[in-house]
Amino acid sequence: MNQIITLALVLSGFYMPGHLRAQQQLTPREIQKRSLDVTKVDGTESLNTLIIINEKGRERVRKVASLTKLYDNGNTEKKLMRFISPADVKGTGFLTYDYDEEDDDKWIYMPALRKTRRIISSENAKSFMGSEFSYADMSMPTLDDYTYKLLGEKTVFDEKCYELEVVPVNSEVEDENGFSKKITYVSKANFTQRKAIYFNLYGEKEKVMLVKGVIELDKEKHKYRYKLIEIENILNGRKSIFSLDEIKFNPNISDEYFTSRYLEK
Repeated sequence: MNQIITLALVLSGFYMPGHLRAQQQLTPREIQKRSLDVTKVDGTESLNTLIIINEKGRERVRKVASLTKLYDNGNTEKKLMRFISPADVKGTGFLTYDYDEEDDDKWIYMPALRKTRRIISSENAKSFMGSEFSYADMSMPTLDDYTYKLLGEKTVFDEKCYELEVVPVNSEVEDENGFSKKITYVSKANFTQRKAIYFNLYGEKEKVMLVKGVIELDKEKHKYRYKLIEIENILNGRKSIFSLDEIKFNPNISDEYFTSRYLEK
């Protein structure tokens, strides 16, 4: 009798595998959380390229070495970025302690000044190293700082995606992060983010971010890194591209790298 019932459900379209049922039951907030969690890799070493393109199409190319490591059972990610070329930015360092449930700690070291400066929350919306990426883009958002609404589904880069509306909970969060609303597209297959549209504080569509490549770095835990991220400011015509040139999975990176003392070396 059970086999007959199961067959009837399959034929009538009511039976779905368990993982599909689970996905359908996810709340918008849970979808956003999973999109953050799938990029939490135990530890990485990487070489990256940041290309900054002005409104006239002129490019500035910057090479960056990065280290990341998870702490506190994955609730904190520490990241060190150091610019290695060209000469005018060589030695500039950026250190982040990215917390799940509190404001992140961020520091930048400018070798010309021989000084480390803390980036405060009110500066999160500012440009990161002259690019269209902001300091806020350099770390994961705090979930409780936003509300979430599922708008539907869209296809991005041939992937079916959840379409989420992400809105700051108050004006303070708006001001700190520089947007009044974000529409984000999260892959239904692996929960990686594939696209985001940012609206400025006046409600105008300002930036479009595209994730044009994804790599599964930790195949055992199904953790991912973004190979190429392009962000375009449609109001001023500027664009920035951050690409992953080389990456190595390494959960045993020394803790000493994630200190202000090492940042200044």
